[in-house]
Amino acid sequence: MNILRASLAVLSLIFSAQTAMAETAHDEQAWVNLTLMGSLKGKVVYFAEVQPRFGDGVSRLDQLLLRPAIGVKLSPKMTLYQGYARVITKREGARDLREHRSFQQLSWLMGKPWGGEFSTRTRLEQRWRADGDDVGHRLREMVRLEVPVAGNGLAALGYAEGFLALNDTDWGARSGFDQLRSFIGAEIPVVGKTTIELGYLNQLVNQTGGRRRMNHVLSFSLFARL
Repeated sequence: MNILRASLAVLSLIFSAQTAMAETAHDEQAWVNLTLMGSLKGKVVYFAEVQPRFGDGVSRLDQLLLRPAIGVKLSPKMTLYQGYARVITKREGARDLREHRSFQQLSWLMGKPWGGEFSTRTRLEQRWRADGDDVGHRLREMVRLEVPVAGNGLAALGYAEGFLALNDTDWGARSGFDQLRSFIGAEIPVVGKTTIELGYLNQLVNQTGGRRRMNHVLSFSLFARL
């Protein structure tokens, strides 16, 4: 664990020049994503995710996400999903913060440059939290590029995802820029169509009062495709 924290600390120094330390709080984290995905019948598909996230210097469980979705393939390159997410955020000295989300998602494989894949993911979320009555609406847009670097299926991978809050809420959401996630790493084949995505994720979160939070994340994702 000490080696992991030291590695993430070095990565955080690389990105700390982007923002002033007086305005931005930094943390080293580790996120794990376990996703099962496949086809139910005909054009109907599904995915189900479990995501524990460890924060505070990778010292404790910070958040847990459970996210299933059902989709329909509109074409070989485009899939539309309806899903639900249960988000549990741990808080020291207080009860866990619980959030429910309904979301609609459009996944689109736009092309295959350099023998890889260029894709986008558009997600619209409706958010309910236990500490307020309002419904928050948020738009998320991801662009993703993977390019093979070896004949065994190993690929270089990068993506960026922007979050835009569409309204203010009584539990603290403010319309406008919400956060930006940037990832660089590798996609590693395992067995059959199952893959691992391993790399560094930078999460810049906009907070109230002109404050920001930057998380430096070691990201591990396992995608089991049935």
